[in-house]
Amino acid sequence: MKASVTSLAVLFAASCLATSELTLDKIENDIKTSELRNNLWHFQKIARENGGNRAFGLPGYKASLDYVYERAAIRFGKEIDTRIQPFNHTFEQTRKIEVRGPDGKPVYAITLLYNPATPVDGVTAELVNVPVDDKNGSGCLPEHWVGIDANGKLPLVKRGVCAIAEKLKLARKAGAVGVILYNQTPGTDYGSATLSADNIGQLVPVGLIPLEVANSWIPRLTAGEKLTSFLLVDSIFETRESWNLIAETKEGDPNNVVMLGAHLDSVQAGPGINDDGSGTTALLEIMGSFKKYKGFKNKVRFLFAGAEESGLVGSLYYTKSLSEAEADKIRFYFNYDMIGSPAPFYRIYQSQNPGDVHGASTLLEYLTSKGKPAEIAGFGTSSDYVGFLNLGIPSSGLFTGAGAPQDPCYHLKCDTLENIDWEALTVNAKAAARVAAKFALSLDGVPPRNKTMATPNLRGRANLLEQFERWARVEKVAEESHSCSHHKAVMV
Repeated sequence: MKASVTSLAVLFAASCLATSELTLDKIENDIKTSELRNNLWHFQKIARENGGNRAFGLPGYKASLDYVYERAAIRFGKEIDTRIQPFNHTFEQTRKIEVRGPDGKPVYAITLLYNPATPVDGVTAELVNVPVDDKNGSGCLPEHWVGIDANGKLPLVKRGVCAIAEKLKLARKAGAVGVILYNQTPGTDYGSATLSADNIGQLVPVGLIPLEVANSWIPRLTAGEKLTSFLLVDSIFETRESWNLIAETKEGDPNNVVMLGAHLDSVQAGPGINDDGSGTTALLEIMGSFKKYKGFKNKVRFLFAGAEESGLVGSLYYTKSLSEAEADKIRFYFNYDMIGSPAPFYRIYQSQNPGDVHGASTLLEYLTSKGKPAEIAGFGTSSDYVGFLNLGIPSSGLFTGAGAPQDPCYHLKCDTLENIDWEALTVNAKAAARVAAKFALSLDGVPPRNKTMATPNLRGRANLLEQFERWARVEKVAEESHSCSHHKAVMV
């Protein structure tokens, strides 16, 4: 019996060695819906057992990190090198938000990430209506506040067009004590947003209420009636540690790296199964496939980024930490953030960097061959590709849509297993696997990073460093002010 067990162990060990040559078809065929689903089931379980989320600064994120580490470092350790990259950032959590209307009754309201606190007893103040401008964004421009007496009051402002933080900055300059922000579409199935940690100290508190509620107040304000409202935001700010996980194949040229990224954290409001469990599970399965094969020329690296929902913090920390020589080694970056939206479109990222086309065209060719209405689209400013674009690294990736109608559970509690289009997730994961295999075998024609490229949001490497200097100042402000309106620090 002992000899039999030993023989089985030898056979098992032999079967685990990467002896088969990598091909595009092999790695594509390894991607199974059942395994993609299994990872997401575990992420949902982690969220359920940790307060409903997997957010930066909270236990669910650490548990998610442990889940990925167990696979990368332990199960795949013979073929994959794994390291953890720690970083600190300002954590914010709203423990309570309350809005009451002119009749004194509570109104449905949600908070925003990095929402500053009101005084401990809240503020009661006169409402003042900021006229709607759906073209330029209500309250987005200084001229929108001309002639509006917001001093000591609560402006009623419509959401949309510009960043909410810009509206709140202008409200603060106008002397407002807070803002009652109302959603631009009907109903209460609307998501939160981040005000960004680097705006700490520049904003007024805010509560986000439904469009219908605001529409019941606006005619009365327009008619000259004086109405008051109440706003309470009980929030804390403090520096907390988080982590990126970086895993890469042992095989392959370390001077020519193909990189795939997804963010591991969710928002505080929900478990983040599509955003971005979908990208995370794809990376896990692609990594599990690569470990089985040999014969590829270029190294494949996987970035599981932390604190993306707090402002792309983990990925920007990673790219900021790269030396010029290390950045040169990353020949292509693929970003996979929300690739299983329940009513998906199929968008493929491509910028003006000529190198992008080499990845984007491969993804487009594959998806269209599977009958998907895929199309090329530009990058935005709201996912982990930002740091790579600013370094001029050729980049692409996939995106299936955020917000209704593509993903009505975006940034909400309902972003669960029921919020996934399994066909979309599977075909996108297979596309991601196939292009990774293609580039692992050959980078012929892919140009080196374009050091003259810069995106409009963080122009160049110098400003990437400035972003982190700003965050260092933010952390100092947070340390001094996070408990001031509540008289004592509260750890959660």
